[in-house]
Amino acid sequence: MKTITRNTEGTLRELGSKFLGFLFCCENEAELREQLDQIKKEYPDASHHCYGYRVDPNMLIEFSSDDGEPSGTAGLPILNQLKSAELINTGAVVVRYFGGTKLGKAGLIQAYGGTAELCISEASFKQIIQVQLMEIKYPYSQENLIQKLELTFDLTVQHSEYLEEITKVYACPIDKSQKCAIELASFEHLSIQSKMLHKSYISV
Repeated sequence: MKTITRNTEGTLRELGSKFLGFLFCCENEAELREQLDQIKKEYPDASHHCYGYRVDPNMLIEFSSDDGEPSGTAGLPILNQLKSAELINTGAVVVRYFGGTKLGKAGLIQAYGGTAELCISEASFKQIIQVQLMEIKYPYSQENLIQKLELTFDLTVQHSEYLEEITKVYACPIDKSQKCAIELASFEHLSIQSKMLHKSYISV
């Protein structure tokens, strides 16, 4: 899976109709609604504001809307382009200005899907990987050892707390998590405590 690093736009014309595409980052449905509302304010006189989105890699939510176009001819082609590109936490809105000539179902599918594809072709991406979250608590004297673990297992800090001891929550790539857990267990005699939390996803 991957997500986009910046928002993109694209324009397509078909038999007099004009299609304006907008591809953007959104991590939940509320952010999608905000983007959609903003686009509707900018293009209030458009015939249709159709969209698709995919959010939350931990529990995938995907949805599409035809906004008055024949069922399956607008929102679904947009969503399918997001799926084909393996995009997550991404939404796409395609605004249509009707040009007076009906495109038919096949023409609509091609136009809406093509506009979304055009936006995706202009985007840059970053990967989203599955990770194991783990909490490590250790004395300040073991900081160098923990830093070596960070490098060895590609650990990335998600949260840190510095009190009498250091407590950090790390994200470990799922394919390295088992070896990391075994190595951490071998350091208990050094007053290094660790526990596995839950699996999640991060962008890299």
